[in-house]
Amino acid sequence: MVRSKQGSLQGDILVWREIYTVGPVFKEMNTDTHLTVRAKYLEQNLGIPAEQYRMTCKQQEEQLAKFRQYDEVVLWFEHDLFDQTMLCYLLSFFAHQDLGNTKLNLLTIGEFPGIERFRGLGQLTTEQLLTLSGTWQLVSSKELQLGDALWKAYASRDLDELRQLLDGDTSALPFAKEAYLAYLSRLSSEPDGIGSVEQEVMKEIAAGEHSPDGLFRKVGNTLHQLGLGDLEFWYVLRTMAERSQPLIMLEGVEDFKTDTTGGASFKNASISLTKAGLSRV
Repeated sequence: MVRSKQGSLQGDILVWREIYTVGPVFKEMNTDTHLTVRAKYLEQNLGIPAEQYRMTCKQQEEQLAKFRQYDEVVLWFEHDLFDQTMLCYLLSFFAHQDLGNTKLNLLTIGEFPGIERFRGLGQLTTEQLLTLSGTWQLVSSKELQLGDALWKAYASRDLDELRQLLDGDTSALPFAKEAYLAYLSRLSSEPDGIGSVEQEVMKEIAAGEHSPDGLFRKVGNTLHQLGLGDLEFWYVLRTMAERSQPLIMLEGVEDFKTDTTGGASFKNASISLTKAGLSRV
């Protein structure tokens, strides 16, 4: 959240630290039970310390609850699934709040002049970010209602409801449709659990890319609507290698099954397709 003043970026900034694209999510994320379930999953699969995760979540939820202290709140989010899920969660929160005298605004972009392949706000310099100041739009009931509905469908894993929403009018949130369609595409319609990310990994390996970092860059560029992070990608690679019929195998790494953070030994590994993987390319 950013509070604006006189065309510059001033006030308090709250960086929403979550990764709703991985692990169990719930309509209400801030209950002790839900936090515990999610913290355990993220620690086991992404290596995020459970206690650190719980503490971060509680702190940001406490800060979010103080939004009425501000005359204006601006939500800054990018176009990909990683950001759009966070945006919809926050819109769902605000949809059930009395905003009082607080103005709620939204800035969400999918491109920037001069940047051929826009991946996110992190690419922009301070000067470039300042050009966006004041370009945000007031959030109306349409954004709140759509964000609330999308979050509830996503959190409940009600894919039929989500598809129905995406077939309707999503113009209030211009990047939501493509982002959530990318989410649906990464889910496998087959019992073996191979979706768009796994397919793209195998395609790139078959084309001659064998390094984890190289695969991360290439798959991330192709499936940019997902906003894949490195920890999430290492998790995908591990699951591909640990299946009952592995799709990939790694050479040059000893602690692959316990290295959840994509450490140096993992990044220096060489990845190739197994016989099962070759049969799927």
